[in-house]
Amino acid sequence: MIDIRPFGSLGGADHGWLKARHHFSFAHYNDPARMNWGRLRVWNDDEIAPGTGFDPHPHRDMEIITYVREGAITHKDNMGNEGRTEAGDVQIMSAGTGVVHAEYNLEPETTKIFQIWIIPDRRGAKPNWGAKQFPKAAREAGFEVLASGRPQDAGNGALPLNVNGAVLATTLKAGQTLVQALGADRAAYLVPAKGAVTVNGAKLGARDGAGIVDEPEIRITAEEDAELVLVEVAKE
Repeated sequence: MIDIRPFGSLGGADHGWLKARHHFSFAHYNDPARMNWGRLRVWNDDEIAPGTGFDPHPHRDMEIITYVREGAITHKDNMGNEGRTEAGDVQIMSAGTGVVHAEYNLEPETTKIFQIWIIPDRRGAKPNWGAKQFPKAAREAGFEVLASGRPQDAGNGALPLNVNGAVLATTLKAGQTLVQALGADRAAYLVPAKGAVTVNGAKLGARDGAGIVDEPEIRITAEEDAELVLVEVAKE
């Protein structure tokens, strides 16, 4: 089963400084058919104007992953963490028992991010934040694990998550095909940050979403040069 969600069908909001599109119900966008995909709860496609951002606000009991598509995002939290994450790189925040953080675009151009929320396996974990550079050259024609709490990814250098799930990314040249196995108890959600692909025969354009479940594998063929982000989580 593949659930294709064209970019134009996504929920959204335009706050002037923030242009947001929502793959799942979020804030004032509520669609009962788009509440989650397995343990994946939120996938926001955000464009943040220069010199603006999210003022300090709280989170708890959520795994929050930020994939920077263009520009950079600057983070600061009440645990004393500060950092700047650039395009192609990733930051994670395990909110756990509670954290207050702010995210700003301090760059001269618009910053574009995917913000992904995954429901953790256990509540009340110790909060944590981290960021890491992931050179895109290392992920050509093969998924690189960026953040994970899956047992098989222990010690592979991915940022840690408090959930049996993972965030992966790849780049494909036009004409390249990549096959990714998917367990019977797993669900996947795929979004091209750039480019166009076919996924198990279904067409997917830039910033469209594809929810995939009950498929033994994910077969991706690039119709043009593409950059893709994939989340894999428990189906239930």
